[in-house]
Amino acid sequence: MGLSFFVIIIILVVLSSAVKILPEWERGVVLRFGRLMAIRGPGLIILIPFIEKIIKVDTRTITMDIKPQDVISKDNISMQVDAVVYFRVVNPEDAITKVEDYYFATSQLAQTTLRSIVGQFQMDEILEQRDKINVKLQEILDKATDSWGVKVSSVELKQIDLPNEMKRAMAREAEAERERRAKIISAEGEVQRAQKLSDASNILASSPSGMQLAYLQALNEIAGDKSHTIVFPIPLDLIRPFLKDIPKS
Repeated sequence: MGLSFFVIIIILVVLSSAVKILPEWERGVVLRFGRLMAIRGPGLIILIPFIEKIIKVDTRTITMDIKPQDVISKDNISMQVDAVVYFRVVNPEDAITKVEDYYFATSQLAQTTLRSIVGQFQMDEILEQRDKINVKLQEILDKATDSWGVKVSSVELKQIDLPNEMKRAMAREAEAERERRAKIISAEGEVQRAQKLSDASNILASSPSGMQLAYLQALNEIAGDKSHTIVFPIPLDLIRPFLKDIPKS
């Protein structure tokens, strides 16, 4: 019984090393005596026990966080910038045979490229032109990792941390800009108001009856306020029509 149990164990070990099942998103790089033989999968794979070895490669899109990097912008502003990289293996053979660890290599390359590219822009450009920086990072990383069988599909800047002194300076600048715009809007309103008053005065000056109506309207509005005694002069234009009817002695 002991011998049969030992034989069963050996058979199970052989089967486990000879039979592999890969899911849809994995590929297997098969090596025979250390030499590349084929790319297999997905599905059932039969290997020669103790002779062939399989290295599994995930072909799904991988999300890689780039830890915050200390960057000095073109105008000598110190900041910390982090990003996220989306990539996938498109050639499992190259990903295994051309680079020792494609994930670690892509991570290191992304960090150095991030510092280099962001440092070529001024602070205002970094804050305002993220899309441009993202595209440039993606193009450089994709070109560099192409020989590793890796396709970088997207790079996105996540957060840009500025020094506290710079944040306070930007807040003061934004406040000053808001005050400037408010003063400009107020001045433009005064100009429009003066123009309307000028137009109204010209219209009233050319129409005595209009002047009289405006005068009466003003009297009506003032009459509603009973808390004060108001002496309001009467223009001669209002009584001149009546003076014409008075006979001269």
